[in-house]
Amino acid sequence: MHRITTLCRYIIAATLCCCTALVSAKDNYPKNPDIDIVHYVFELSLTEQSDTITGKATVEILFRKQGTAQVRLDLRSLVEAGSMRGKGMMVDSIVLKNEPVQYRHANDVLWINCPPSAVSQKSAFIIYYHGIPATGLHIKPNKFGDKTFFSDNWPNLTRNWLPVIDHPYDKATCEFIVTAPERYAVVSNGLKLEESSIGNHLKRTHWKQSVPIASWLYVLGVAEFAVQYLDTFEGKSIETWVMRQERDSGFYVFSEPTKEALRFFSDYIGPFAYEKLANIQSNSVSGGMEAASAILYAQNSVSLASVHNWRHVVVHEIAHQWFGNAVTEADWDDVWLSEGFATYFTDMFVEHAAGKDAFINSLKQERKRVFQHHKSFPAYSVVHENLQDMSEVTSVQTYYKGAWILHMLRNRIGNSAFQQGIRNYYKKYFNSNATTSHFQYEMEQASGEDLSGFFHQWLVQKGNLLLNGTWQYASRTKEIIVTLQQVQPTEAYDIPVEIGIFNEKQGIPEIHTIRLTDKSAMQFHIPAGRQPQTVEIDPRVVLLSENTFTKK
Repeated sequence: MHRITTLCRYIIAATLCCCTALVSAKDNYPKNPDIDIVHYVFELSLTEQSDTITGKATVEILFRKQGTAQVRLDLRSLVEAGSMRGKGMMVDSIVLKNEPVQYRHANDVLWINCPPSAVSQKSAFIIYYHGIPATGLHIKPNKFGDKTFFSDNWPNLTRNWLPVIDHPYDKATCEFIVTAPERYAVVSNGLKLEESSIGNHLKRTHWKQSVPIASWLYVLGVAEFAVQYLDTFEGKSIETWVMRQERDSGFYVFSEPTKEALRFFSDYIGPFAYEKLANIQSNSVSGGMEAASAILYAQNSVSLASVHNWRHVVVHEIAHQWFGNAVTEADWDDVWLSEGFATYFTDMFVEHAAGKDAFINSLKQERKRVFQHHKSFPAYSVVHENLQDMSEVTSVQTYYKGAWILHMLRNRIGNSAFQQGIRNYYKKYFNSNATTSHFQYEMEQASGEDLSGFFHQWLVQKGNLLLNGTWQYASRTKEIIVTLQQVQPTEAYDIPVEIGIFNEKQGIPEIHTIRLTDKSAMQFHIPAGRQPQTVEIDPRVVLLSENTFTKK
């Protein structure tokens, strides 16, 4: 996901006995390892006259344990007071094997009673329901005054219009079968299986996603679209869906760099998981939303005046198809595995497409935003525990500090080990879920290093690194004397710091690496036959720190 201000914006159980002090997160969602939802079929009826949706959801469940007699799903209850009064979903009935079953729907949870299960039993529950979505599915006019229907499920809003396990740990395949007025086109995840006129000025459209995804990645867009089948990538369709009034500009904006990004990420990381890639203009998101195989972008995304900035958003959302979508965080506290990765792999695409200088400029801008956020939230940590308020699941740090952590890791272990670790991680957890501990393990295996200290201090330790220091040239002893101290109010870091010595008419600095291990002032002596033009901290831009460094 790319929430922008100006225009930037599972469980797999594993025993990882080879690592020490692995990073762990805590997520308080009531997971149920005894059941696995393997497939959903959502049949929805939408009308021009009303915002009420009528739904039939078939939920296919694999029971992993004998004797399970109740299933829990998330579904927003009818709101009976306040500004949202009258919105929410009403369950009409639930059927199992053509027989009604008992259920209880309260406090946004749907409890379904069922006969005690056998191990490996599969059951398909059919849920009939209706209501006006409070959010999650936005039913409203677009900027041209045309009524549209667009999803925005992030982070846990799918429950407002679909009965699901509304958490990334459970991934399932899905189908959307939508009945809507004939003038609308319908787009969703996966491949379109059917589009038929069924009389009474209605049309039936059927989409099927055959790759398991988390529920927040389910997507629905219903509008008067202009549609372009732009290209293919490895036999998979690259498509553009924009409002009919902005056909020309929309087709142009999304024509690049989709295929180039797909190729770069596929070559560097591993195979693209999905049946198509559609870029979709919508009025439900403010930036980009990385729904699997069908990405949503804000209404103003097709502006020719800002096409360059939006192309960076497009690359970010395409990067999510690998990280966040194909490999999904098992817990919300590990969301940096999605947002930090998509941000850094966007930077890496910039490096690939525009060169080293553009790459470094992106990193500098991201570092600046990390420290701007740090001034207001000095005790924030990337792997966090703030799920009492789901609106705080992501922050500037999740995106930009997460990206910087990957950048520092790449610099520490080298390009070859970094890519190998990324490829191993992606292959192992492809179309499944992972944790920060799993990622740490794969990077340790690829590099042969114990990275527990690195992961702890950058991901779990609160705050950011602040450095104060001076340098001077001692002509008598022909050396540069560097004094450096960590001055952040939080814990000390154990870090290498690069010192760049610049001499006249020499664009490339001579680099010396020193190490800080605590918060005491430390002095370093660097031999130098002559006085340098200047001395800098971190000339290669490989350390996430805010520095005050002057000549003494």
